[in-house]
Amino acid sequence: MMEIFEEAASGITNRYITDWVNSGKKVIGYTCSFLPPEIFHAAGILPYRLRGITTESMEISDAYYGPYVCTFPKCLLQLAGEKKLSFLSGAVISTGCDAMRRLDECWRKTGEDYPGSIPDFFHYFDVPHKTDPHAIQWFENEIRKLIRKIETDYHVNITEENLKQSISLYNHGRMLLWEIEKQRSLKDAKISGTDAFSIAVAGTVMPREAFNDALEQLLPDLSRQKSNPANGNRRIMVAGSINDDIELIRLIENAGSTVVADNICFGIRSESDQVDMDDEPISALTRHYLSNSVCPRMFGAYRQRFDLLKAKIERAGVEGIILQNIRFCDLHGSENGLFERDFEKMGIPCLRLEREYGPLTETGRMKMRIEAFLERMA
Repeated sequence: MMEIFEEAASGITNRYITDWVNSGKKVIGYTCSFLPPEIFHAAGILPYRLRGITTESMEISDAYYGPYVCTFPKCLLQLAGEKKLSFLSGAVISTGCDAMRRLDECWRKTGEDYPGSIPDFFHYFDVPHKTDPHAIQWFENEIRKLIRKIETDYHVNITEENLKQSISLYNHGRMLLWEIEKQRSLKDAKISGTDAFSIAVAGTVMPREAFNDALEQLLPDLSRQKSNPANGNRRIMVAGSINDDIELIRLIENAGSTVVADNICFGIRSESDQVDMDDEPISALTRHYLSNSVCPRMFGAYRQRFDLLKAKIERAGVEGIILQNIRFCDLHGSENGLFERDFEKMGIPCLRLEREYGPLTETGRMKMRIEAFLERMA
């Protein structure tokens, strides 16, 4: 059963996307976890979290971004310019950070210079940096604006009932994914950190019905499997910059650890939280996706993010933290320094690790530093 998740997590496309597109249905890519995928699902569109995992060159994206920018949005732009995202019928860009904000303008310019590299539906989705009443109203307006554009461009009607059905489906998926989180944090875990992370990534690029069905089949099997051979290794949490590369987690585990928790965009951050089914759907989505964020782009919420990591550390018995950030990622690079200071004071060893995104990662240097960190903990 794991092969389903591994296949979906290992590349930018998978069998489900191919079948979906071949049946004449639409796929919309989106860049940020602030955007509720339930909106697309309620319109009969497959939500697809944009990934740059197979990029081999920065030739196109360097021309628009320049060299001193996080390589994640540059990889997305490179794939777009190479027309490897042609299965998308649309894309929604959010203000996760300044580099991601610039992806909107850079992709539009790339579309002018490389015809066919930008989908017909292309939308900019703004996200506030606070969660006060004004910001919540602003965010709800952005969601309603996106819904109106989807309805107009795709000639669909996103009804309240459809939204409630989509919310229920995604809530169920969150509950199942949280079971995986609990399984990998056990002392006698039956699943590795690499496999758990593969499942989380796969959930962002598979139809939710197929994802939920596969998880419901996998979970009973876990109890019958042998214990993870790495259970006796150092118990590590990985936190920091965006990552959808399962090879990074595999590298960390192959160095002699077991990843029992993460706090990474694409990972299992707070999947146990449920969207309120009793509230009006758009209002419920607004509060859930804005108020539950643990991203360092949000102002004045460091203590909330620290407490979340602390709770995960205590629940999973974490012995050390790898605080990784993509080079030129100011948000996570800065916050990782605060985490290192505060967790080291608590006696929890931390490794600050700067890297490039995905396939551009310097694996030899990374492996050496991780091994040295684990030796320090011995």
